[in-house]
Amino acid sequence: MTMAFSPPDTSSLERAAYLVGYPIAHSKSPSLHHAIYSAMGQSWGQCLCETTDLEGFLAYLKSDPKCMGSGVTMPFKVAVIPHLDQLTNESKAIGAVNTIFFKTAADGSRIYCGTNTDCVGIRDAFFTNVKGSSYRGKPGLVVGGGGTCRAAIYTLQKFMGCSPVYIVNRDVGEVEAVLRECHAQGMDDDLVYYVSTREQAEQLPPPRAIVSAVPDFLPVTEDEKTARDVLAALLESGDKGALLEMCYHPSPDTEISRLATACGWQVIGGIEAMIGQGLAQASLWTGRDIDDRLRDVARKAVQEAMVSAH
Repeated sequence: MTMAFSPPDTSSLERAAYLVGYPIAHSKSPSLHHAIYSAMGQSWGQCLCETTDLEGFLAYLKSDPKCMGSGVTMPFKVAVIPHLDQLTNESKAIGAVNTIFFKTAADGSRIYCGTNTDCVGIRDAFFTNVKGSSYRGKPGLVVGGGGTCRAAIYTLQKFMGCSPVYIVNRDVGEVEAVLRECHAQGMDDDLVYYVSTREQAEQLPPPRAIVSAVPDFLPVTEDEKTARDVLAALLESGDKGALLEMCYHPSPDTEISRLATACGWQVIGGIEAMIGQGLAQASLWTGRDIDDRLRDVARKAVQEAMVSAH
């Protein structure tokens, strides 16, 4: 399906940020950003740009004097990279961009920069919700093999000091692609590896931090059942830590969150990662520090938006 780009109505805003992707009608990101900027006393906001026309959107972004930056979501997190002037270390390592922000060149022209704040959101979800827990030198675990998996591995390693990082996933091809990228980044086999059987899982030191980055589903195929059984084995073993359930739409009450709770793990809702990445975006776009007051404002706004959506 092709959905041509149509400029949003920004007439009520002094400055505007965007979110480009498809489909994104369910996104709570505009609610988050509106709440932050209102709390700053500014008539700024974020507008959804639901389109499959990335080039049309980018042409508009570069011509809009009100624009202060943009969020980028599926299917454009990789496709947008060739259109940007600079990438941060995070976006290079993760191989995806979820945020466009601007710098000013010596001649006054605008430099279009790409970064990935998903990793900041994942980090903040753990650090603001788990008290007094140290992850350094302890295993981490990522469930899934898609784009969020890469951000989760980066977060667990670079920000939280987890070592090694296990991957559990129903699709071995996805895992092999992730491992190839990890090796290309200079990571050794003992830093990130695939756990494919319950027997293997039962022999490993238990993880301390888990990021679940898969949709909510009841396992049906043999591969799905095996992956869920491997996860169960890791949840059942050793000391219990914290699991971040990235899936919160349409509900944060997922098969994996229930399994983790039953095994005695603290479950952190994916809304916390969404808030953290959005706050990092707001800081980049406005140049302002984001404090706990604004975090609370953003959390309340997103929670209210989720309630109203149901």
